[in-house]
Amino acid sequence: MNVCDFGAVLKQLRKSHNLTQEELGLRIGLSKAVVSKYENGMGYPTFDMLIQIADYFGVTTDYLLGVAKDKTINVSSLNETQIETVQRVIAEFNRDNNK
Repeated sequence: MNVCDFGAVLKQLRKSHNLTQEELGLRIGLSKAVVSKYENGMGYPTFDMLIQIADYFGVTTDYLLGVAKDKTINVSSLNETQIETVQRVIAEFNRDNNK
């Protein structure tokens, strides 16, 4: 994945959240036309909008730009016990996937 994949990454995230371009635009303050431009590589967001999109989908800006392959999970609102539970669940999924 590279920076030119921003549109493809955005489209994949939008579809995985069962959103239309219009619905995504309404949620992040963009028009359907602007979302379409982003997805088709005809334009790119400002830094502020890039951060807003990343926050909305719970991924890093690096992931959106194709710099990082991994998504992240935002646990900032969880307490330590909840974070440990999430980490155990992820570890269990990783063990199952590596079998």
